[in-house]
Amino acid sequence: MSKIKRFVINKATGNLSIFIDDASDNQQADINAIDLSFEYLRVFSPSNDKGQPTGATPKVYHKKQVQLVKIESVGTHGYRFIFDDEHSNIYNSDYLQLLALEYQQRWQRYLQSTSTAINSREATIEFKEVK
Repeated sequence: MSKIKRFVINKATGNLSIFIDDASDNQQADINAIDLSFEYLRVFSPSNDKGQPTGATPKVYHKKQVQLVKIESVGTHGYRFIFDDEHSNIYNSDYLQLLALEYQQRWQRYLQSTSTAINSREATIEFKEVK
């Protein structure tokens, strides 16, 4: 069984690196890394799949600039991902690995669904940081 060893939040690239230990009880540890964008994780949040057919493209848009703020352990249930748009949800290791495995198909379907201004990836309000 695969076990998550650690997470690395890279705000500069907008990616989360997930380090997974693929060793079974009798094998030597084999650590693999998965990199997923914050936008992808937010769009394909587990709550977005409820009530939709399997493989359906989520109806979540305007998340290109979303940031992953924090990850909290939720015991044996998984990890709570907290985003800067105030969304949070629990991701378990199996679901994270599924997102990595199905990345190409899911991401292409999502990009095809963002062809209009209403369904854009871009934020609906432009944010400007003042220093």
